[in-house]
Amino acid sequence: MILPKQYRCTHSPSCQCTKGHLNEDVLLLVFQHLNWNPKLVATFSCVCRWFDDFAKRVLWKEFCKTRAPKMMLDLQSSGSHCIDGNWRALGKLLIYCSGCTQGGLFNSSVQIPGHFVYRTRFSRTLGKSLLPPQCRTDVLYVCDPCEHLDQGEEGDVGLFRGIFKSFPTSKVRKVIINKAVPFHPSEVCPYCKARLWSMLQAKIIPQSACIRLEAYEDCIEYFVCLNGHLLGICTLAPLSDSEDAIPSEDSNHIEKKQDNCLPKENVLKRRNSLLGVSENGPPPQKRLTNPNQCNIDV
Repeated sequence: MILPKQYRCTHSPSCQCTKGHLNEDVLLLVFQHLNWNPKLVATFSCVCRWFDDFAKRVLWKEFCKTRAPKMMLDLQSSGSHCIDGNWRALGKLLIYCSGCTQGGLFNSSVQIPGHFVYRTRFSRTLGKSLLPPQCRTDVLYVCDPCEHLDQGEEGDVGLFRGIFKSFPTSKVRKVIINKAVPFHPSEVCPYCKARLWSMLQAKIIPQSACIRLEAYEDCIEYFVCLNGHLLGICTLAPLSDSEDAIPSEDSNHIEKKQDNCLPKENVLKRRNSLLGVSENGPPPQKRLTNPNQCNIDV
């Protein structure tokens, strides 16, 4: 009879988990029955060093594969191993909005605390619209903006996050390095603690980003870390029900003012025409059959 490999906690002699042997298969079955609950996995990781190692290596990996199976298969295809060893960071990125602080990464005047997002959608199509034309062959998954409304002078703020496939070999990384873009002097990625590059400073934020995000063109900024995690902020353009367009004396803002004063249906039609989306189709948040989209429920 072949006995399964047993493990003991290596944290300290006083740990409660030293009372008896532990088996990975048993723990795997327990968390499978719990549907890989992320809060329980995080609590489990705090018990001791061995539990934390097991969660990083196995539990967070199973959580990611269960919540976003197609996205995980794509990220690991073509021999990509960029997410190996970073499953906890990726799991956190799937379900956690990092928020923003005053004078922090985004140099914003608003304070938005980080929070869990219980339902979100990651889209490869949205990610493509955030890439410059010369980098459109890169694969980037980005979630729909997490909306934080009525943030004072900042208006309606949208926070979004995403991940590159095979970022070390991506064209975006090559462009950033060729332009000698410096790292952010103080802030790091909230998901993996790696250093960050500013896409705005690299001047590679395309106009299609504001169209796809439904945001003001000059109010979009996003960063990418060394591990390919992307996080950004934008000021969302409100969809007004008023049909009276009020032109601005400033010619640079006439088009924005008119867009904001158009009926919601006209704004959506204009956006759909720019993106090549059928007007008769269902709204983007309900298109669950698109192979480039991945919906995540916690």
